[in-house]
Amino acid sequence: MVEAADEDAEPVETEAEGEDEPLGLRVVEVGADEAGGRIDKLLAARLPELSRARLQALIAEGRVSTDAGVLADASTKAQAGRYRIEIPPPVAAEPQPEAIPLKVLYEDAYLIVVDKPPGMAVHPAPGSQRGTLVNALLHHCGDSLSGIGGVARPGIVHRIDKETSGIVVAAKTDAAHQDLSALFAAHDIERVYVALTRGAPGARRGTIEGAIARSSHDRKKMALVKSGGRHAITHYLVERVFGPEAKPLAARLACRLETGRTHQIRVHLASKGCPCLGDPTYGSGPPAEPVRRAIAEAGLKRQALHAAVLGFVHPITGESLRFESPLPDDMARLEALLAEL
Repeated sequence: MVEAADEDAEPVETEAEGEDEPLGLRVVEVGADEAGGRIDKLLAARLPELSRARLQALIAEGRVSTDAGVLADASTKAQAGRYRIEIPPPVAAEPQPEAIPLKVLYEDAYLIVVDKPPGMAVHPAPGSQRGTLVNALLHHCGDSLSGIGGVARPGIVHRIDKETSGIVVAAKTDAAHQDLSALFAAHDIERVYVALTRGAPGARRGTIEGAIARSSHDRKKMALVKSGGRHAITHYLVERVFGPEAKPLAARLACRLETGRTHQIRVHLASKGCPCLGDPTYGSGPPAEPVRRAIAEAGLKRQALHAAVLGFVHPITGESLRFESPLPDDMARLEALLAEL
C-alpha cells in the first residue's frame, strides 16, 4: 500500500498560520561570519516574530529567496548575502459553513469520504476563501468535524489540487485524525490516479523516481531537483493509447503513488514528456491538433487528472476500506473522443 499528499495530495501540516503575524517583506543580510549553519535556524534567530516552523513553511512555499533564486530547502547552509522573506496575508481563521452539495462515498461517526469535483479547493487559501471542501464539510458535519488539523482546515488529513477531481477522506474526531495522519505518513494508503496524457511513456509500465522541490524560477511550480527536495516515487501503467500505436497522440495512465508530494504526478509525467492533457502549469507545449480538438469538444478546462482509488484501514474499527470513483464528465467525454482518433 502507498501514500497520498498532493498526487498530489500533500499530507496537511498541523501548524496553523498565525492570525496576527506581521505582513509584507523581510530582508535579512547575512554576513560571512554567519554562513555555514542551517538557514531556517539563522533566519529564526534574526526574525524573532517568526517561528522556525513558520520559516520552514515559508521556504517550502517558495517565499524565501536570494539573488540566486528561490530557496528550495530549509536545511540549506546559509551563505553570505541578502535573503528576502515574503510573508503572505493570513488565511481566515474560521471558515464558515456553506450548503454546498457533496458526493459522499462513505460516512460514519469517525470519518467521511467524498468525491471532490474539479474546481473546488480542499481548504481555504488566498484566492479561495469560500466554496471549499472545508466550507462544505463544516455545513454537512457540523460540530463533529475535527479541529486538530487547524481551525482553517478542520478534519483535513490530505489534499488534492483544486483542479484535480476525486476521492478525499476527512476525519470527524481527533483520534481518527491522528490515526489517519499516521497512515499517510507511513505511506500505508492505496491511491491510484487516472491521467490522460499527451503522448505516452516509452514503456507500458514503469516507475518514475526523483526528488521534488519548489522551482527556483517560479514559486508556484514544483520541479525535479538533483539535490535537496523530497524523495518521490510514482508507479505507472499505460492502460490505453490513442492514435497510432507506434507514436501515440495521447494515453490513459493509472498512476500509483508510493510517496505523495505536491504536484507529484504532474511533475513526474511531464519529466517523461507526457504531461497531463490540459495542464496549464506543466503542459510544456500543445498536443497534436486532433487532441486539441478533442479537448475543446470535451470542454476540459483543467489538468486531466482524477483521484480514482483510495484504500486504507479504518483508523478506529480496523475495517479495510476501498473506494473507487469513475471519471468525471469532462475526462470521460475526452477519453471517448480520443478513442475515435
